[in-house]
Amino acid sequence: MVVANHSASEDYFRFFGLSPQFKLDLQELDRAYLAIQKEVHPDRHSQGSDSEQRIAMQMATFANSAHQTLKNPIQRGLYLCQLNGVDAKLETNTAMPAAFLIQQMAWRESLDDNADDIAALDALVNEVDAAYQEALAELGVAIDQAHNYARAAELLRGLLFIDKFATELDDAIAALA
Repeated sequence: MVVANHSASEDYFRFFGLSPQFKLDLQELDRAYLAIQKEVHPDRHSQGSDSEQRIAMQMATFANSAHQTLKNPIQRGLYLCQLNGVDAKLETNTAMPAAFLIQQMAWRESLDDNADDIAALDALVNEVDAAYQEALAELGVAIDQAHNYARAAELLRGLLFIDKFATELDDAIAALA
């Protein structure tokens, strides 16, 4: 049984007993999360002192936040960059390579031009998903193998653009249904 490492409450990975890496076994993360939730869930401490109840609530909240961060690949990447002293500067650094920007413009144009063509939009979904998966793979190499967190931050900024466009694309397809 996994026991919450209360002394590791500064580090989500240590909290769950996981290695700090981008490539993560999500089933292992879920098992660790569920085991910790069973241990710290506020209902288990309802008969405890006010202090025990407060600590249980804080630990359960921390576990939820940690789980959500590590489960999402973009958030996990940002968190790993942060742990390694690299700020992705999402709010202030929007510079992207020209080829990436051209690709984004082509996707947007394709979305606009094919707003009523479900087959074309499905093809665009496949293209965007392939780019997303390729960027995730490159991010994994940058973090887990090269330990190049500055490069990882660049990739993460691009992934955020792709993710946002994918959501817009999904919304456009849903509007046709």
